[in-house]
Amino acid sequence: MSWGPIALFTTVGVLALGIVGFAGYQVYENGLGWHDRADQISGIKDYYQIDKAMVGQREHVWGPQQYKLSPPVAGNHNANWQRCLGDVYPAAIANEHALHSLEHGAVWITYNPSLPADQVEKLAKRVRGNDYMLMSPYPGLDKPISLQAWGFQLKVDNADDKRIDEFIKALRQNASLEAGTPCSQGDIITETGTTPHDLGKDGTTQMGGN
Repeated sequence: MSWGPIALFTTVGVLALGIVGFAGYQVYENGLGWHDRADQISGIKDYYQIDKAMVGQREHVWGPQQYKLSPPVAGNHNANWQRCLGDVYPAAIANEHALHSLEHGAVWITYNPSLPADQVEKLAKRVRGNDYMLMSPYPGLDKPISLQAWGFQLKVDNADDKRIDEFIKALRQNASLEAGTPCSQGDIITETGTTPHDLGKDGTTQMGGN
């Protein structure tokens, strides 16, 4: 018996099965909606399933607010949003402004200030130059890194974690409650500090956005 042809046909068969399997996987992946793709990320917290009432809170309010989560992923927030044009903020920003950015579809990357500088830079490279992205340190964070989109959160230990890119791909702009509203329109905030800046509260400045 000649083993050469048998080995050849076996190899061809394995390759064919691999190609068909990969093609089937691609069709499956492309057929999933963004919410389903997000839910497939290991360790992600989907608050549409965990606390739908919290996710539905989205009124514009003045002044500091209390949130169930730290960092928050939903809730009533300031009428002015933090600029999210690939902004890498050197200091903490107000939850109330960041949440409004999430409402518009941004992904907010936060990190514990103790995170090594090289890890911070790896995160910053994912943010700079990318619309609907912002990043800031978050004192007291219980994990080295935490990612937020409206209704979703993922906490990881290392900037090399591949789930960071999966989170951004699945949720940036897709998780928006106000699709098409850019991060550069309206009364945006570029200042740091954890106390919200109530632009428009006194009636002298037009309140921004929806």
